[in-house]
Amino acid sequence: MTLRTKLTFGSVLLATLIAGAISAVDLANVLRFQFDAMLERAQLMNKVAAEFVRGALNRQLTVPLPDALRDPELTTALVNILSASRILEIEVVDPGGRILADSDQTRVGSAAPNYPDFQTVVERTNWHGKAGLLTSGGSRYYQLEQILGTLEGQPLLSVRVIVAPALIYGDIQKSLASNATVALLALLGAVSIAFLASAVAFRKLGQIGRMLDLAASGDFDDGPTGISGADELSAVASKVSLLGQRLRGAEVEVSDLRGNIDRLLQDLEDAVFVFNRERRLIFASGSVEKFLGKEHAWFSGQALADVFPPGTALGLPIEQTARTGRPVHNRRVALPSYDADGTVRDAVALLSVDVLERLPGAVGTGSGVLVRLRDPEAQRKIGRELRIADRLAAIGRITGGVAHEVKNPLNAILLHVEVARQKMARGDTDIAPQMDVISREIVRLDRVVKTFLDFTKPVDMKFSSVPLRPLLDEIAQLALPQAEASRIQVEVRLEEEGVEVRADRDMLKQALLNVVVNAMEAMPEGGGLRLEALAGEDAAELRISDTGGGISPELREKIFRLYFTTKKEGSGIGLAMTFRIVQLHDGTIDFTSEPGKGTTFLIRLPMAA
Repeated sequence: MTLRTKLTFGSVLLATLIAGAISAVDLANVLRFQFDAMLERAQLMNKVAAEFVRGALNRQLTVPLPDALRDPELTTALVNILSASRILEIEVVDPGGRILADSDQTRVGSAAPNYPDFQTVVERTNWHGKAGLLTSGGSRYYQLEQILGTLEGQPLLSVRVIVAPALIYGDIQKSLASNATVALLALLGAVSIAFLASAVAFRKLGQIGRMLDLAASGDFDDGPTGISGADELSAVASKVSLLGQRLRGAEVEVSDLRGNIDRLLQDLEDAVFVFNRERRLIFASGSVEKFLGKEHAWFSGQALADVFPPGTALGLPIEQTARTGRPVHNRRVALPSYDADGTVRDAVALLSVDVLERLPGAVGTGSGVLVRLRDPEAQRKIGRELRIADRLAAIGRITGGVAHEVKNPLNAILLHVEVARQKMARGDTDIAPQMDVISREIVRLDRVVKTFLDFTKPVDMKFSSVPLRPLLDEIAQLALPQAEASRIQVEVRLEEEGVEVRADRDMLKQALLNVVVNAMEAMPEGGGLRLEALAGEDAAELRISDTGGGISPELREKIFRLYFTTKKEGSGIGLAMTFRIVQLHDGTIDFTSEPGKGTTFLIRLPMAA
């Protein structure tokens, strides 16, 4: 859809909405006015009819009530009132609901139906409901009732005016026709104005577009022709012309920039090749001599098939990607490698191939190809350094709480040694309480040190391929009794079946159980516990989510510290143990939490080969 079509369509839609809103407001006002007028007429006719009934009864005081209401003058008066207004019927009813007098003589003596109160409908129904009353036909009737006299607290007579809202449909229909005419005229005007505006605006935009096409094709010197004035479009045309003039100077700057980028990439351990849509090399940098054994100058302008012959182990996946568009990431390929003295030796590289949908500066459609070669040994070295850094950070997190746990008993020992020294200086040899405290604190200190040694000593890991589905099902079964007691719903979800990780099954099970138990203890009033497993390219992600109170921001840096706990009976060992087990598996553990909404722990582990 073109911009002109969008502009025209938007203008028409806006005019339609405005006309519709105005028509709806006008219709609501008309409905309110007509129903209010009908209510006023009905109330007036009710009062007039009541006066006629009183007059008939006063003229015949000695006659029984039913006979007095059969007065022909009263009947004539009721018929005259009915013909002078849009009222369906006027009836006089006794307390038992029997009609004693009626504008329709055939209904005298029959039972009077009890209709809803018309005044309540008018006052409490919105415009949409009133419109529904009009379109329901003549099947809905309403009444206005006036009591005439009482006998022992009970009504003696009731004068009822029966109305049908459908009788005013004709008046409403006239207003609807008027509104429709106004809305149609507004739409026609909007369409005309939209076409006129688009014709004026897009004439200059078309000229500017042609100028941009010239600039894109390299014809930077053509200035704006036929565009003049002080409006915004003329200013844009002038700036486009200025931009075209500057693009020529920018070509030199881009060339210099590419040279700087090339010099920067020369120091990389990787080799980078970029081919255009004709499969010609337009950029090669990095350690290209190391991987392919040719001088850097040789590659300029070479075809893809010449740099990477399709029949070789390296060229085959590149050719497949160039033909099918399916990228390749970090595939291990064998290739001859060349030492500094020219010696050929077998080597392995990590190959990544991506399709570039549109190359910078390219004209027309087509796809380029980006080829990257990496040294796996360099990547393994970086990985080892990162793992060492992670483990050092893990030791720092785990031992963060040890200093606090060691300091407390040492302070207590020092304090009670000082108290015992002061007692002995005064000649008081009863220092048994201080010795008991010192003894207990030494035992406590010994426990802290032993626990820390257990955390830091080497562990005999028994790695194997561990399927995640049975493991998560087993953990869910172990947690089920406590979950049912706490009204917690447990859910196990796997993105795909057959996912396996490389792990020590028992240790991983213990690590996950620690997190699950913490999650259930965070939901004492019940909630939901979800265990999920998602498979990535080289790692699996386990997610354990609860709907508890969450973790406050000030505690998030401390929860993996040894001995840190927020529970009265907690030991502060569970999550620290989980953190250490995950680190021993070359994995990572993290969490996201929102106070009041719950916490999700994310554990990433290497996939089984």
